[in-house]
Amino acid sequence: MKDTQLPESEHSKELFAYFGLAVYYGQALEQQLTNLLLLTKLSQGKTPSEADLADLYQRKLGNSLGQLIKEIQHHFPFSEAETAQLQEIWKQRNYIVHDYFKERIQDTFTPAGRAHIIRELKRFKNKASRLEIKLQGYCTEMYTKLGLESSDDEVQDLNGKQLILRGMPTYPFERDSSYWKKQKK
Repeated sequence: MKDTQLPESEHSKELFAYFGLAVYYGQALEQQLTNLLLLTKLSQGKTPSEADLADLYQRKLGNSLGQLIKEIQHHFPFSEAETAQLQEIWKQRNYIVHDYFKERIQDTFTPAGRAHIIRELKRFKNKASRLEIKLQGYCTEMYTKLGLESSDDEVQDLNGKQLILRGMPTYPFERDSSYWKKQKK
């Protein structure tokens, strides 16, 4: 039985850390796509109430990466290369989250296999990170074009990664309804 257990080594910990980073950057893309969708809605000239905006934000946070990509393509003029990048990262993210270890479990038992997995996960993380930063730039441009004031409360750069639109939360623990109730007071 001992031969079938994952080795408790630093290498194994590193592998799972990169898996976590890959998942994190997939979620960071979802967040940026949500921000971009909200900004495109605002740029259409309709000014929703704060409650409507908060409701739309919550609904979009519940969407999958695929749903967000499909929707944003109808509202934002991505280049063909950017569209291809979004599609590729979406497929890779789904593979990593849903099937990766089902197919690659044997590779986790050897140093060479773990090293190969780590390289793959690093490549995905780097691609997703670059795209997420590009989307963040689009959000910042739209925010400026819309003439929205940017103060520390309205737009924050957390670790150079997350744009928070109008103080809306990016972290899951802030997304429950109690957060929005506090904001309305």
